[in-house]
Amino acid sequence: MSADDDDITEELLADAGKLTGLSLELLGLDPHPDDMTAEQRLQFDPEDLEEMAAASPEGREESVRRTRLLAGLLWNSSGILIDQLFRDLGTLGTLEEITAADIAGTSVLSSLPPQFASGYDAKFTQKFIAVAADVTASLVRGWTAPGCLAAELAVRCLLDQAAITEDIYELDLPEDWRAGVEEVLLEDAESTALYSDDAEAPAPAGNLGFDQWFTPFAPGDSVPPYACA
Repeated sequence: MSADDDDITEELLADAGKLTGLSLELLGLDPHPDDMTAEQRLQFDPEDLEEMAAASPEGREESVRRTRLLAGLLWNSSGILIDQLFRDLGTLGTLEEITAADIAGTSVLSSLPPQFASGYDAKFTQKFIAVAADVTASLVRGWTAPGCLAAELAVRCLLDQAAITEDIYELDLPEDWRAGVEEVLLEDAESTALYSDDAEAPAPAGNLGFDQWFTPFAPGDSVPPYACA
């Protein structure tokens, strides 16, 4: 690891405390049995509790550090995501006609399902920015499940950005961190079907239809007013 890598690691660890909307436990850190209430301990099998308690202080410290690094990475990536979405919006403003190749060359929109690339115009991007900003705000104010399909896609774009930073700096994150985070942030996600490789799959309908991406999944689900306009 280079000196620059050390710098980014320390920066991300410092950012970890800013991610107040998700606990380290939600990000995969196993709590120590001594820190649990009696009711919380009942949620685990005795064998699991014994394994948690057997972790060495050094091993526990390393697990905490890796999970804090993940928390800082998510916080840092949320800012990069919005910044790059504005960059994509600026790029679209210079084009007379938007093609799939144009979208493939963008920073964030290229992560969205490519079969709908022709619809990723400036107005769509503005609405997607509003939704993405709301999603990233949940990382601070307290996590709430995505209220529409566009919000689910914004989460996937956020994790894509986090994965890019991980690859660049070879960060020492928890094993299979992305699968664990997706399980928490995208539980029962509908957007998975949009990335299907099945060429014979029927055209998406209902909530998956492109014209429904900013429509709340159900009454009470929150979507920014601008995105609903």
